[in-house]
Order: sequence, then C-alpha cells, then structure tokens
Amino acid sequence: MFTLSPLPFAQTDLEPHISARTLEFHYGKHHQAYVDNLNKLIAGTDLEKESLENIILKTVGDSEKTGIFNNAAQIYNHNFFWLSLKATSAINEPSEKMLKLISESFGSLDNFCAEFKTACVSQFGSGWAWLVKEGEILKIMKTTNADTPIAHGIKPLFTIDVWEHSYYLDYQNRRADYVDAILKNLVNWTFVETNL
Repeated sequence: MFTLSPLPFAQTDLEPHISARTLEFHYGKHHQAYVDNLNKLIAGTDLEKESLENIILKTVGDSEKTGIFNNAAQIYNHNFFWLSLKATSAINEPSEKMLKLISESFGSLDNFCAEFKTACVSQFGSGWAWLVKEGEILKIMKTTNADTPIAHGIKPLFTIDVWEHSYYLDYQNRRADYVDAILKNLVNWTFVETNL
C-alpha cells in the first residue's frame, strides 16, 4: 500500500511564492486523497504489490481501470512536482551543462522560460506542463488531467502543476503570475539535472 511521500522542504519554505496554506490543502488534502483512493482501488487486486510506475503503465488506456490510472498518475505527478521545487532561500542555478542543453533546445534560458510559461497558461482546464527529454533534445509537453509523460514512454525532467488547486488560494485566477513565481524563484535545477 502507498503512503504520502514527505515533502522535500518545510511547508513554509516556498513562501512568499506558494503559501503554507496552499500546501496544507494541495499536499495535505488533494495529494493525500489520491493516495487514499488508489489504496482503496487496488486493495486485493494483482496491482496491490506493484510500483507506482508499473501501475501507471499497466492501466493507461484501459477504460475499466481509469480510476486506478488517474489516482496513480496524480500521485506520481505530485511527487515529481514537489521534487521540482526548491526552498525560496536555497541558491540553485542551472549548471553549465544544463544551460548548454537548454540553449541548444530553446535558444536561451529566457526563451525556455517564456515557452514553458506559454505552455502552462495555454493548458485548457486542469493539467500539467513538463520539461521532457527525447533523445538528446529537451522539449516542452502538456498533459491534461492526470496524464503523465511516463505513460507515453517519455522521460520527464521538471513539471508545474496547473490544476487550480495548486494556485487558487494564493493567485486566484492569475495562473501566469503563479508560473512566473515558480520559474523565477523555485525551480530545483539540481533535481532537473539528476533526471538527465
């Protein structure tokens, strides 16, 4: 059975960009609910002993297991999102290697941030924006609802959650401001690079 993974930072560590109150609901309520729901759905099934990634791969596209896929993928996506962020006070810049890859793929770090922001803001409804790696190329990808790159054999490097519950308490309908705050202040470049 699955448990809620601990946050890699204290609930106040993302302030003033993401409040402890938002994390209380986003992590403590929404993320916890996905864990609880998945455990109920897989109890007594052949999926009960599988890893989260295997559950995602075994249920993607199976209309009879949509609930299982959605909850497993949302756990995975949220775990990845928390790891994509670093405390406001932590100094963390992209390495020369990372900057080179970003420049080769997007022209510059500024261009990457602009394109990533566009992906986040243009995601209709609930979903995610991702920095992914295909071969030696970095790309930006959007997924709707609970969908996740690993369900399509694509390697994720970084993500921003653009479901309303991730920003509404702090930013109301200003998704662009929320995305800017993350891109300018909270990207955990060390984590991004470990996924290369």
